[in-house]
Amino acid sequence: MPTVSRWLVPPLLGLLTLAACIATPLEEDSEKAVDAAAQAVPDAMGARPGCLAAPLLSSLGKSDVLVGGKMREDVASQAPFDIRYIYLAGGLFDSAEECTSCSSCSAGGNSCANSSGGCTWWGCWQWDQQAPGQFLRDFLQAAADQRQIPMLTYYQVLHTSGAPDGTDEVLRVQDVTLMRRYFNDWRFVLRQIGTSTALLHLEPDFWAYAQFLAADPRLLPAAVAAANPTDCGTQENSVAGMGRCLISMVRKYAPNAKVGLHASAWATKLDAYLNTNPLLDVTVEARKVADFLRLCGAAEGDFIVIEASDRDAEWYEVTTDTRRWWDPTNANWPNFRQAFTWARALSERLGRPHLWWQLPVGNMSLPGTWEQWRDNRLDYFFDHPEQVAAAHGFGMVFGSGAEGQTNPSTDNGHFLRRAQAYFASGGQAACPSAPATSR
Repeated sequence: MPTVSRWLVPPLLGLLTLAACIATPLEEDSEKAVDAAAQAVPDAMGARPGCLAAPLLSSLGKSDVLVGGKMREDVASQAPFDIRYIYLAGGLFDSAEECTSCSSCSAGGNSCANSSGGCTWWGCWQWDQQAPGQFLRDFLQAAADQRQIPMLTYYQVLHTSGAPDGTDEVLRVQDVTLMRRYFNDWRFVLRQIGTSTALLHLEPDFWAYAQFLAADPRLLPAAVAAANPTDCGTQENSVAGMGRCLISMVRKYAPNAKVGLHASAWATKLDAYLNTNPLLDVTVEARKVADFLRLCGAAEGDFIVIEASDRDAEWYEVTTDTRRWWDPTNANWPNFRQAFTWARALSERLGRPHLWWQLPVGNMSLPGTWEQWRDNRLDYFFDHPEQVAAAHGFGMVFGSGAEGQTNPSTDNGHFLRRAQAYFASGGQAACPSAPATSR
């Protein structure tokens, strides 16, 4: 979980946003409106659903729980991984439109030319004589060559805004100039994908920080129609409209891609994963998150993305003196059963399967040093893929959340061996009663 700043809102946001951030009658009305909006989509609620993962997996030509990660080419080529993911992050071009040449482009005030050391915009993460976007096109081709599904984590609001994560970044999406660049970049991403199959993961953390400010994202201003009349002229200028705009652009420019928003277990200001109170109903917390994301368009997407932790548990213990371990016996809290209960409730409320993303790579045989921290989640997930499937999880992908964490190139080959064994065993059917298709 990221460090959460106090959610104090400057007066210039206006009455609506201020009212959404404090306990007032408007907030109560907002929560009632969220409940009404959620109940307006009965197919995702009520009776216990069947296998929510089936339609998505079938469209991908799969039937088992998918496995993948963020890894180097030498690791990715040693097992029949289903998914390989990368981040597109770091900030955007300085111009209003995407650059047409990296040698003359700038981002964050820095030239993207190789002679100047390059820039942070993902479109120029390659030789400056190649057309912008070649880095992404190469990644898509490499995944296709390995018969892997490419996954992109689009994480640009924070870096583009220049604000600290939390309240400040959410407030920055009101800026029409910034959001025009943002939507132009997203369109450029989608045009590189074209008709290819890909998984698109939108803005981890952002939606949770927005929920800190209001239970109803329609009360949070964002430049949407004003910034992108080309694609989203009918969408409202709010955080809710922003999510719906991003998803609708996928349908328009990358019709074979699958898209999902990110759901955080701490979005209700109570971390459902780290809860130690056995009386807390984490299902209720999950439904609050689902209802907020539904208003942002999550049920119009294809899946939802969740994570277990952004760091190895031992790293937290050593560097911050906090415990982030989950009990693998499920006798004490926090534990894995609680996490899967939250995940299942989230998916059932939205009517969409979920993907476990950026699962820590650490294992208990490591020495507990830089890039080799201990954690028990990787082994628990590989030991219990049936629990992933039972909670409507359609996949699990592993990777480090920050520099210095354990990754598939520093874990002494443990992740690779576990993945190879998983595939050799035939995998875990995501819908055990459904007929198999293919890996």
